[in-house]
Amino acid sequence: MTKKKILFTLTLFAFTIANALAAGDGTAGINDATKMITGYFDPATKLIYAIGAVVGLIGGVKVYGKFSSGDPDTSKTAASWFGACVFLIVAATILRSFFL
Repeated sequence: MTKKKILFTLTLFAFTIANALAAGDGTAGINDATKMITGYFDPATKLIYAIGAVVGLIGGVKVYGKFSSGDPDTSKTAASWFGACVFLIVAATILRSFFL
């Protein structure tokens, strides 16, 4: 009976050590993944800013076209395009500050 208890204790101890060693390797992997992902935030933020600029230019042309033709719906169109640009810029800034 004592041999079984000793064997059980040694087996449990071996599993505990194995889990501790595996956790160390997992932590290093998570740290590497974090460094890789945070490396993508700067180019992604710049890309979102560029997309916001293009959306702003397209919106400006569309609003100018509606204004020139005398369409009464110009203010609603201008507000929607302006809102889209502001959303892109604010979303990129908030995501960057939230994750970094």
